[in-house]
Amino acid sequence: MKKILYTLLILSTTTFSAQGKRFFKSGDVQLQNPVEKINLKFANDLPFVQVSINGKSYNFLFDTGAPTVISTAVYKELGLETKHTSKVKDSQKNKQEQMFAILPEMTVDKAVFKNIGAIVMDFSVSELSCFKIDGIIGANQMAKLFWKINYSENSLEASKDLAQFNPEDYDIVIPFSPIPQKTPVVEAGLQGKKINLTFDTGFSGRLKISDKAYDSQKVLKAIEVYGTSSVGAYGAAKPAPGYIFRAAAISLGNINFSNEIIATGNTSLIGNDFFKNFIFILDWSGNKIYMKRIRNEPAKLESFGFGYRFIEAKPTVAFVFQEENFPLKVGDSIISINNVDLDHLDKDGACHYFINRVENGQDTIDVKIKRGGKEMEVKLEKKEFLGV
Repeated sequence: MKKILYTLLILSTTTFSAQGKRFFKSGDVQLQNPVEKINLKFANDLPFVQVSINGKSYNFLFDTGAPTVISTAVYKELGLETKHTSKVKDSQKNKQEQMFAILPEMTVDKAVFKNIGAIVMDFSVSELSCFKIDGIIGANQMAKLFWKINYSENSLEASKDLAQFNPEDYDIVIPFSPIPQKTPVVEAGLQGKKINLTFDTGFSGRLKISDKAYDSQKVLKAIEVYGTSSVGAYGAAKPAPGYIFRAAAISLGNINFSNEIIATGNTSLIGNDFFKNFIFILDWSGNKIYMKRIRNEPAKLESFGFGYRFIEAKPTVAFVFQEENFPLKVGDSIISINNVDLDHLDKDGACHYFINRVENGQDTIDVKIKRGGKEMEVKLEKKEFLGV
């Protein structure tokens, strides 16, 4: 968590109908080679791959926390038929009615997927549009192969033979239980409790547990927070109190991880800020995740004490640390940071600063805000919270 805390994207979607269970079993895949090297771009703590459909290139998120998804635009371009509709719930527990369609063929480098079930979704809403996503390669599609992932080298490999990846060389083995869309759910031991965490490559953060799983009596250090720190496929959750805390230990599979930093929220997840320190293999045949550490960076939280979202191209404080006399409040409109005008942005400009935060790499910032019709300026210093 060396990165400055800001709005975290969570693109998980879940569906549990009997019809959905059957739907996500559809399709098959052909490979030309025993191991296929797949293009991967790990950017903004999210993994993206280029796919080809009918000879046209599209940008897809590689997201274990979601089923396969195509944008409404792609659905219309291909002239697909709706197989059925069903309500879908995102990671923030927001629900919407969605169409389900069968994608006849998708090529990912030399891996050819046929007749894959996909949800049709509008990616033009909220911050999702900034990543120009055309779809999601989801868990139901991934489950047809074994995958080896190394974010630090932008490396993604696929095979039909687990032995190609030498899993015996990996010292961490984490069993998982797949939910109907095939998303892996791993069991963690924390504060004397068993907690189910969604293993979610569509989550840019580190570790999050549900509010009800938090036990203030069993944490090393904690800071109280308020607001919205994450966004789902259908928007953000409502502002709520929560905590970010340092835990003495959390167990996953056959290993304990010490001094981890964990946030609370309305869902339990493990994401890319954790995964990027490992090479990992996804095995849906044995329902196991194999991991090998490649970096040993301790969990660290540095922040100016707030995070913000762009709502209709306007930056708005969405999340604050509940420090005494902290000058910003959830709902404050941000006019500028370090004299960069953020109050007169079009959609493209808002996306630019959503991805390329003005405060990145800075130790102090000057923030001008508007609250209740009045403008005020504050100087904030980046601090480390929850130090060991």
